[in-house]
This record gives sequence, C-alpha cells and structure tokens, in this order.
Amino acid sequence: MRLQVKAHNGTLNETVRAYAEKRLAKLEKRLYDETVVEVTLSREHNPSIKDDHSAEAVVYTKGPNIVASESAETYEAAIDRLVDKLERQIERYRDKRTHEPRRAAQRKPVEAPVPAELLEQEAPPGTEDEAAA
Repeated sequence: MRLQVKAHNGTLNETVRAYAEKRLAKLEKRLYDETVVEVTLSREHNPSIKDDHSAEAVVYTKGPNIVASESAETYEAAIDRLVDKLERQIERYRDKRTHEPRRAAQRKPVEAPVPAELLEQEAPPGTEDEAAA
C-alpha cells in the first residue's frame, strides 16, 4: 500500500502525519501492495463549526474507488473515525470481489453426468446391425 498524506490549505504537523500513517497502516493487510491511498487533512476556520478538523481518504482500487470523509474536533479523532469507515468499506469491497463470483457459480444448476452403464445401453441405431454382420 502506498500512502500519501496531504494537508489542504496549510501545513501539517509531523506528529499528526505520523499518527495518520500509523493508523492507516492497519489497512495494509486488507489491500494489495500497489494500492494508492490518498488522505487529505483540512481545517475549517469558522468558530461556529464544532467539528472543524476533517479527514478525507480516497483508495484507488482495481474496481471502483473507495471514498470516505469524516470530521471531528481534532485530527486524531477524525483519522480514527475515517479508518473505521474505510475498514468497513474495504471489507465490503473484498467480499464482493471474492465471494460474489463464487456465489454466482453455486447458483447455476450443475447437470449431473450420465452414468457409463446408460451410455453403453443406448447405442446409436445402425451400429447393432453392423456388429451382428
């Protein structure tokens, strides 16, 4: 997993960046090695907004991209909420990619093979005459 942590409209404290990398490393065991995860951290400068720290993530997968966004009072809380949301979405994505094709294959009716005894008894017409001659 390749992780990119960005700050929108400002600079990002190194402790927050390290925290984000540590928490998002949990997703690495659920994703492919070359999957790109882009996290953007931003802050609203409006005193009337209580949850002014926001974190947004985009996971570029082989199929549809996974997008999640969360807001909280601190970057750490927003990152924690974001990781929880991403874990659920990634698990659902993986289940769809691995289990759905298997379920579809199980739903198809499988034709039972014809026993060999029946094949021997049902000889095509005309072959018995040639064998008797």
